[in-house]
Amino acid sequence: MLNRKNQEVQEAYLQKITDVTRTVNVKVMMGDSTVTEQRTFDPNQINDFFQRVERSLKDWSVQGVSVSNNEDIRRLFFKFERMVGNYLISGHISVQFHVLLYYKPDQRVIDCQKELSELVDLTKDKEQKISDSSDQYVLHKLKEMGYRDFDHQALFETFYTNDEFREDLYKEIEKGTDVDFQAISERKNKLFDELDSLLLETYQISPVLIDDSRLVTGEEGCLCTVDIEFVKNNAKHGVFDPKKISNEVRAGIVKSLDDILTALNQC
Repeated sequence: MLNRKNQEVQEAYLQKITDVTRTVNVKVMMGDSTVTEQRTFDPNQINDFFQRVERSLKDWSVQGVSVSNNEDIRRLFFKFERMVGNYLISGHISVQFHVLLYYKPDQRVIDCQKELSELVDLTKDKEQKISDSSDQYVLHKLKEMGYRDFDHQALFETFYTNDEFREDLYKEIEKGTDVDFQAISERKNKLFDELDSLLLETYQISPVLIDDSRLVTGEEGCLCTVDIEFVKNNAKHGVFDPKKISNEVRAGIVKSLDDILTALNQC
């Protein structure tokens, strides 16, 4: 009978998740500036649904809705539990989905990419020339500054311990170029920051029930589990004899599953 109740809970949960993750088309821009359409849903709908369920589970201890991020995988979940006699009933519902990044279809994205490309072209040749002659250039500047007859270990220690010396050397090297690399670097960083602000998240999910192991391996889907454990001397036991459960406790356990089912259906 409990298995049948659990099946009803899972089916009601899956139907609700299917409803709140219905996808719509949105226009997005690819890295090559191509504008296309992508299917996505609103994760806030999941969060709102979970919070409604949370408020409906009166007389339950609820942990609240949590979010976890692991690279391109995001998970929304919350847990709840209650004691019925000496039996702990605990529930866990989760939704796991993938996050895909695109750019907003904004002309500013193209402008930033174009300016970054121009900055790269401007500095590429200069950087290569400085890189090719860097050893000789540094040695020459060091000799001009009075550093002669040193080995690599001494040079390393000097660079590591003498901040003023290091900064002076960098400034001298920069004077030997006709490009302000520091200003260009700062401009690049600003452009990259602006491009980051123009990123658009889209969300992908397969509205199917999965188990804990598939959740851990990063599969898309939703999970709904209800566990019953016997508690004795503050220790939880997953294996127990159901024949020893009193009629009153049996009724309380059944009512608890009905409470979960009602919360899901009404939210």
